[in-house]
Amino acid sequence: MASFEDQSELSADRSSVYSVFTRTEKRCIIVLVSYAAWFSTLSSFIYFPAIESISKSLGVSVDKVNLTITSYMAVATIAPTLLGDTADTLGRRPTYIIALSLYFIANLAIALAHSYLALLSLRVLQALAISGLFSVAYGVITDIASPAERGSYVSAVSFAITIAPTLGPILGGCLSYAVGWTWIFWFLCIASALCLCLIIFSLPETSRNIVGDGSIRPPKYLRLPIWTVMNQREDRDPGVSFTWKTPNPLKSLNILFRPDNTAIIIAAGLLYVAYTCINASISILFIEMYNLSQWEVGLIYLPFGIGGIVSTLFSGRLIDSAYYRARTARGLTTDRATGDDLDVFPIEKARIAVIWVPMVLTVASIVAFGWTLHFQLHLAIPLCLQFIAGLCMQLDFSIYNTLLVDKNHRSPAAAQASSNIVRCTLAAITMAFLQGLFDSWGIGWTFTFIGGLCLLAIVLFLIDYFHGTSWRQKYLSKPIRR
Repeated sequence: MASFEDQSELSADRSSVYSVFTRTEKRCIIVLVSYAAWFSTLSSFIYFPAIESISKSLGVSVDKVNLTITSYMAVATIAPTLLGDTADTLGRRPTYIIALSLYFIANLAIALAHSYLALLSLRVLQALAISGLFSVAYGVITDIASPAERGSYVSAVSFAITIAPTLGPILGGCLSYAVGWTWIFWFLCIASALCLCLIIFSLPETSRNIVGDGSIRPPKYLRLPIWTVMNQREDRDPGVSFTWKTPNPLKSLNILFRPDNTAIIIAAGLLYVAYTCINASISILFIEMYNLSQWEVGLIYLPFGIGGIVSTLFSGRLIDSAYYRARTARGLTTDRATGDDLDVFPIEKARIAVIWVPMVLTVASIVAFGWTLHFQLHLAIPLCLQFIAGLCMQLDFSIYNTLLVDKNHRSPAAAQASSNIVRCTLAAITMAFLQGLFDSWGIGWTFTFIGGLCLLAIVLFLIDYFHGTSWRQKYLSKPIRR
């Protein structure tokens, strides 16, 4: 197999651009992979409103149904490590096609089966198939988007992943109430089948390890089955020899233990803990304090999601502008069309420079949210604070995800998989003690503690801002470019 460096040189000879895909084609590709990544979190959160219905329908206790959630989360923690390096090594197309096919089968089987054991085992298959596709999506971004324009594309994928906790419970509650809980899985089955068809017929292979800037013709098994506009980018070169290479699931662990990665991955994990705690506690707390119905509680999730939507309108421009200023300040080119050598550029300072304000607002909004609930202030106040928290946290995640793939641009999918291990583990541990914290500390102090975790995340980002570049350069054994 031609090495990454060899293929990059071949691509450079053909074109000075980072990717031969046009802007319209890039946007279409990002829409496809964002659609697929959406299922990663939707599959979990759409399930929550139906727990009681499933318990009654299958004649089992709620605790047993909760076991299907625990098993799903456990598998979702590990599964991305299997898909991450597979996508980086063997290609994006086969990874998407295999994962979505298994996911479709799992949803179809759950919708048809009416057995608890079937539900438990098929939820494991569902998590194994779909939970890692978000990491592959960030790999695709790195393939087609230069560092100067990457922030906008990362924001789109981040939004698709983080909007699911808001829309999922609403969608799941409506389907469960109107036509029964099995229609949750019929919906996922139909939606994933559509996504699979679009991927098969529209998504070209983008892995730079295989097709370079997109002008190297991939092996036959990676080509689109029918001619489309995308094929024009695959026919510019007669081909480069390709040999199979065994994926290494442990690569994600190697990435995780690199000091500069460790700092920001733990920081993002702490942010995800706060994100999960807010979403998990909203329904219980609002029902208890404001005497809302199940239907009204579904609407309570909207401000958080709307905040995330608003964030995507400007987050990409903000991230890309910060990168532009960092390049300009060092007298370097800011050409959006070409790639930069991220190994010798202090990307940490370019990305993290814009995270301080949203992080401080995240801490403040979370703490204030907790105390407004503690004192049972007017409903509009915690809803407004939810909007602010949703906006700021979505921006935090967009900046972080852009930085992570920039730091690990040769193995972006594996890097996202390593991040998933930490965030899911920390979230699972915290969720196990969340109700106990509410009971012993009270709502206000519990959210103050959660805000403190986000404050610790700020410290970790600060450490990476000042030391991340030198740590990364020491690992790569290359000189730092100031």
